[in-house]
Amino acid sequence: MTQKRNVTWFVILTVAFSWPLFLLPLAVPGSAGVAWMLAMFGPGLAAIVVIRFIARESLSSLNLKRLGPRRFYAWAWLLPPALSVAALGFTLLFGVGIFDTTFAIVREALPDEATAVPVTLIVFVQILSALTFAPLINVVLGAMGEELGWRGFLLPRLEELGKCRAILISSVIWGLWHAPIILQGHNYPGRPVLGIFLMVGWCVLLGVVLSWLYFATRSPWAPALAHGSVNATAGLPMLFLVPGVDMVWGGTLASVSGWIGLALFAVWLVATGRLPIPWRE
Repeated sequence: MTQKRNVTWFVILTVAFSWPLFLLPLAVPGSAGVAWMLAMFGPGLAAIVVIRFIARESLSSLNLKRLGPRRFYAWAWLLPPALSVAALGFTLLFGVGIFDTTFAIVREALPDEATAVPVTLIVFVQILSALTFAPLINVVLGAMGEELGWRGFLLPRLEELGKCRAILISSVIWGLWHAPIILQGHNYPGRPVLGIFLMVGWCVLLGVVLSWLYFATRSPWAPALAHGSVNATAGLPMLFLVPGVDMVWGGTLASVSGWIGLALFAVWLVATGRLPIPWRE
């Protein structure tokens, strides 16, 4: 009963912290960038408040001083770009998008004064940053704010239900938490309602990977790094596609084409015993 109370308060506070910021751009146009970044800290703040003032436990239970086996940080850093490459491959395989070597989507986004800079250089720098320092920056600018809550707090407090249920429940809550920004066209432009269901599905698949990293390290840092890497690389396939791709079906790691690589990796984790989550525990 105590754990149920703590989880309930966590969800309430997370929504209370994040959703007003998610909705702020509706009242203040142009504020989405800053408001949504701040909203990412909602789960972490909720976790701290619940532990400190409701559960009255030590903040050390969040394991911020723990890293765990270092090899999982290589997985956290490099797996998301590999899955994004797979998303591009499946997008092309199923004919959802057309490969573009002229980087037209980048040219369209550039202001006129930037046309003097070679587009190939801009693409190279963008890819290089996404693979190197961007994941680390993303950890600081929100990924840890989320993972401290979702994997650092919520997942282990649901673990008594069994790992499978803990992953599923925490991931569904995580997906639904995104509802206000999905309704505003984020991730799945033009599909606001369908997008909520797609986001939940994606969060369940991605949640398997992030939960594996948490269980392997018992630290929020590994899933936070993976989350930061996902944020940095999930959209890279769009650089190589002709503009106009339906992002429901392809072009990003969050699309249905991106789900395939995530699902295959999740199956591999379970089949090889790296993530022991029997359906009946």
